[in-house]
Order: sequence, then C-alpha cells, then structure tokens
Amino acid sequence: MTSVDMEPKRQFVLSLLVSNHFGVLTRISGLFARRGFNIDSLTVGVTENPEYSRMTIVSQGDEYIREQMVRQLRKLEDVKVVRLMPEDNTVMRELLLVKVKLEPGKLSEIVEAANTFRANIVDLSPDSVLIEITGDKSKLEALIEYYKPYGIIEISRTGITAVGRSKNTLVRDDEKGSDV
Repeated sequence: MTSVDMEPKRQFVLSLLVSNHFGVLTRISGLFARRGFNIDSLTVGVTENPEYSRMTIVSQGDEYIREQMVRQLRKLEDVKVVRLMPEDNTVMRELLLVKVKLEPGKLSEIVEAANTFRANIVDLSPDSVLIEITGDKSKLEALIEYYKPYGIIEISRTGITAVGRSKNTLVRDDEKGSDV
C-alpha cells in the first residue's frame, strides 16, 4: 500500500469556467457519475462574459481522485479552465434560506438571533419567519442548530461558491497567457 492509498478522503473544491450553453452541466455531472464520484454541491452561474458560466463543484476524495477529476474535466470540450481551489487562498461562501416557525411572543428573539448571526429577515408571515444568511459551512450549521428548538419548517441551501483571493483568478489561457 502506498501513502496515497492510505490518504483519507477530504473535501475539495473545483472551480470551472465552461461554455454557457445547453448540455454542459449534463456532460460534467455525467463524468462524475460514470466514475462513481459524488457531487456534494454544485453551483453554476453566468460570468461577466455571457459566453461562459462559472461552476463550483464540491466533492470528496484523496489526491488521486482529485487529480483524476481535474484531468478528466480538462478533456471536455466545453470546459475552458479547471482549478482546484486551495482553502488558504480562496473565499468560499454558501447561501442558506431557513423558514422558522413563529410562535406568539417569539419574534424579537428570532430577529435578535438573526442580527447576531448577521443574517437578514427576508419574509415574515403570521406563522413563520424566513431568514437569509451567507457564510461558511460552520456559520450556517450554527444558525440551523440555534433555530431547531423554534421549529425549522424548511431549509434551502445553494452549496458553496468560491473565488480566489487577490490575483488567484479563474481566466482562460488565451485571456491572460496562463491559468493563474
């Protein structure tokens, strides 16, 4: 057994610049499925250039799996750039919407907690409060745990989106000369 064989599975984040047209997401998710790799979260959105979308994929695996996924993704025609995002040089955020049951007399407690977490109240009805928060996974998990005793009605999460710090930019080779 080599040291790579013994390496534990770790979460990793891939950032991709892809062509913005139909079928691209299917081909990329199919690549993961054919190799038996799970996608923990996936976010996709158009970039400043409408010809391209930025995709953030979170998965798990050892060094071999990470490198295999990068190599396989780079072979796809619609994939322009693939980068493993290092935790120490990347800003990663997730959006969470959580609907909490509103009991009589509890609104001020719910609002105060939202303010403490730097979350926003985005909808209020007689029976529920909808809270929006962005942050890292631990912050979102802490908010969820706090509101559990109030009664969580519904949760929706975006998954992680990531952008490199400073000059760690996701650009096509022909735009900047190299995949920085």
